[in-house]
Amino acid sequence: MGEVTQVKTVCGYCGTGCGLVLDIEDNQIVKIRGDKTAPVNKGQTCVKGGFAYKYVHAPSRLKTPLIRKAGKLVQATWDEAYEFIAKGLSSIKNEFGPEAISMFACARTTNESNYVTQKFMRTAIGSNNIDGCNRT
Repeated sequence: MGEVTQVKTVCGYCGTGCGLVLDIEDNQIVKIRGDKTAPVNKGQTCVKGGFAYKYVHAPSRLKTPLIRKAGKLVQATWDEAYEFIAKGLSSIKNEFGPEAISMFACARTTNESNYVTQKFMRTAIGSNNIDGCNRT
């Protein structure tokens, strides 16, 4: 067993911004607890923020982009993946117009990420077709 290092961070499960303390051992998260000094959650965590961290080290987790070529998914660089996305969006926009493109934002991301998503859709794509799972 290696040395345990404590790392303060912000939970990524939703946009609330709860402070967490991670126990890292041998480059893996072994325990999570709420950061008592964090003003948002004062040491408390929800069940996901406090316990659903094993997915980070799951062997089935994607670590590199995949692009479909000749009907098969193949690994690609991030630059190749971004270029593939840009060409696809441009093609749809040119053929069907900007209203043919929509984007779905997520409550599990930060407010800043959702802001950039809607800004991208409105300015770069020219579409107001933006939705999210955080509506009631």
